[in-house]
Amino acid sequence: MRIAYFDCATGIAGDMTVAALVDAGADMQKVLDALKSLNLPGLDVEFRTVVKGGFRALRFDVRCTEQHAHRHLADVLAILDAATGLNDRQRELARRMFSAVAEAEARVHGSVPERVHFHEVGALDSIADIVGTAVAFDLLQVDRCVFSPIPTGYGLVNIDHGTCPIPAPGTAELLRGVPLADVPIEAELTTPTGAAIVKVLADAFGRLPAMTLDRVGYGAGTADFPGRANVLRVFVGQSAEAPDMETIVVLETAVDDVSPECIGYVREELEAAGALDVQIAPLDMKKNRPGVQLTVLCRPADADRLVEVIFGETATLGIRRSLVERVRQRRLSHAVNTPWGRVRGKVVWSAGRPPLFVPEYEDCAAAARQHGVPLRDVMQVAAAMADPIELQQLVAEHERQSGPASTERHGRPYRSPNVPVTASRLHDHDHDHDHHHDGHGHDHDACHGRDHDHDHEH
Repeated sequence: MRIAYFDCATGIAGDMTVAALVDAGADMQKVLDALKSLNLPGLDVEFRTVVKGGFRALRFDVRCTEQHAHRHLADVLAILDAATGLNDRQRELARRMFSAVAEAEARVHGSVPERVHFHEVGALDSIADIVGTAVAFDLLQVDRCVFSPIPTGYGLVNIDHGTCPIPAPGTAELLRGVPLADVPIEAELTTPTGAAIVKVLADAFGRLPAMTLDRVGYGAGTADFPGRANVLRVFVGQSAEAPDMETIVVLETAVDDVSPECIGYVREELEAAGALDVQIAPLDMKKNRPGVQLTVLCRPADADRLVEVIFGETATLGIRRSLVERVRQRRLSHAVNTPWGRVRGKVVWSAGRPPLFVPEYEDCAAAARQHGVPLRDVMQVAAAMADPIELQQLVAEHERQSGPASTERHGRPYRSPNVPVTASRLHDHDHDHDHHHDGHGHDHDACHGRDHDHDHEH
């Protein structure tokens, strides 16, 4: 399994992430081409090598000429949809990051995601950061992503709504459920864009996992901190863990005042909203009331949305929320021929165990009804029809292309991208800009107008 570990020693911002991923091996020119396909007038980006705290790192500079536009989520998604240089995975990853920001801002301001005005994250620099991250991450073909605990810094920061304590409200909302680290630096170490990246990409948090290291990428921040190199490190390699592990969120609540019809409806809504699994169990509650325990398994990025579904549909007073790790058997799609027609299913396997074919219930049920045979007979025959030698060959070919512990997160084999050069630009004309910018690699006043003074001195 190809794994990436983000060492956020001085926090995380969008520009640092793009630079670190490219420095770790993502094809720089493909990232530049994807950003160019956004067709955003006045946007210009550049990669260049810098030295931070005595260490070489890659810097992702963004310059733009627009006055700040308060875009809505729909405006940003329209830009993504129109970009011809993004594949479906990259576009969807960027959409998830922007949607995470919209949901966080909606909660902070008592609104709904569709009506939220993107301030900082709707600006051209943040669009470039998020899209660049989505493209670079996809190019690295990473199956599992682990982050160190995230430092936020402390102090005050100026945002579009005024002066706020660090972390800013939107950033804090995005970091719900994320382990935080206490790094005593008076500065905004994690920006809203960086928090959105963590929210969407993280499969787990903790120390550097066991891996065979392939590349280390260094992404430079803008600010300089005494005694600390302001860089984001990304370690990329092959996991030494045999099973596929991922971090998921468990949501639990007990209700005794909801009808069975509503509980069934809640299950359907939760599954439609992205739940990995929804479990309902009978429960004895206080005052001798029969009730049900509702347990939802979901990815960390989907947890807030599912919490809202539960609160909205059940009016429960509280939801228990916890991060857990789960081990998944590897799997790939397959189908077999049976006396009652073709039946689809999954080939599942793990280290030291032979692959098994698990037939799909819906296909077996349809065949049973059509031919008037018991469902158990269809399922048993379908499982027996899978040739063990063919299954072994399928697994061997899959692991040859994707790595020995690849998941279904990416659907094609990894190919080593180009090594980045010292400097490269989105456009091929020369720039005479002075690169001593404060903030996010460019002048916020020139870029967004005087009403925007969120100083990302990172």
